[in-house]
Amino acid sequence: MPKVDVLVALEMFFKEVKSSLSEGENVYIRGFGSFVIKKRARKIGRHIKRNEAIEIPEHYIPSFKPAKVFVEQVKGNVTALPEDEPSK
Repeated sequence: MPKVDVLVALEMFFKEVKSSLSEGENVYIRGFGSFVIKKRARKIGRHIKRNEAIEIPEHYIPSFKPAKVFVEQVKGNVTALPEDEPSK
């Protein structure tokens, strides 16, 4: 498959995932993982420059949870990351 076609397919896939998540729907891909929406509760934060408390309202964030099969496959096959290797 040409690289351009792969890029187009990935762009379409991510567009569909974003659209589904923005509508409150989770996306499950068997053997790979789940794209889900997580709710963050309202909390009190701090404005660093003015050193005053601010309220952060409840909001939703996207999250990814890898499937167990995917995690086990990566665990079993990766021995070192490129940044872990000594430079020549």
